[in-house]
Amino acid sequence: MAQVRSYRTLMKRKGLVSFTVRHKETDLFIQAQGDFSRQVSAWVVEARGAIEDYARLHPGFIESYVPLPTDPLAPTIVKRMLEAGDAAGVGPMAAVAGAISEYVGSRIASACQGEVLVENGGDLFLWLYAPVTLSIYAGKSPLSGKVGIRLRPWGAPLSVCTSSGTLGHSRSFGRADAVTVICRDCALADAFATAAGNMVTGRNDIEKVLTFLKRINGVEGAVVIKADAIGAFGDLELVPL
Repeated sequence: MAQVRSYRTLMKRKGLVSFTVRHKETDLFIQAQGDFSRQVSAWVVEARGAIEDYARLHPGFIESYVPLPTDPLAPTIVKRMLEAGDAAGVGPMAAVAGAISEYVGSRIASACQGEVLVENGGDLFLWLYAPVTLSIYAGKSPLSGKVGIRLRPWGAPLSVCTSSGTLGHSRSFGRADAVTVICRDCALADAFATAAGNMVTGRNDIEKVLTFLKRINGVEGAVVIKADAIGAFGDLELVPL
């Protein structure tokens, strides 16, 4: 049964067509200049097929919580996952949602030459030409849904990925209500959101996690929420919703 994602009813960008594509565990909500659902369905099958075929030939790929060796012979999407996992110190599957979002989003952007938004379980690929405000859903925190991030992508790919230890089905070894990471590379944002989320057990960890993320080449900003505490850095604006 498909998971109900009621927040998608609030994601409406003027002038864009909204559609959903589902295949196995992948559930994408997309906004673009037109309905590309048929093409996206083919791209999702292609991406998942590459990952699944590689996993069958490399036992432990799916289950690993630690980085695996890079593989020059791997399919492109798998290389992205391996490289992102290695950079963040996590297993390659920590980057799978972000990698698929970018795999699809970059192809739509090339096909339509217009704005694109791809949401994959809270991991976002954006190609926008005007500012956007994104709401943060933060588990049990009283700040959940009440704080937004205002970004100015300016016609270049931008990725916003969130990990939570108190919300959703993804595995986290921490207890963050939300760790949101902003990068140009969606697989990297996904992997570092997981890595940083693993570091949060209480409010006192927020500063430590932000310091960690500031040192990472490619991370352009982040927001960390635990209970009623929040910290952020980067080229973003926190706004009340």
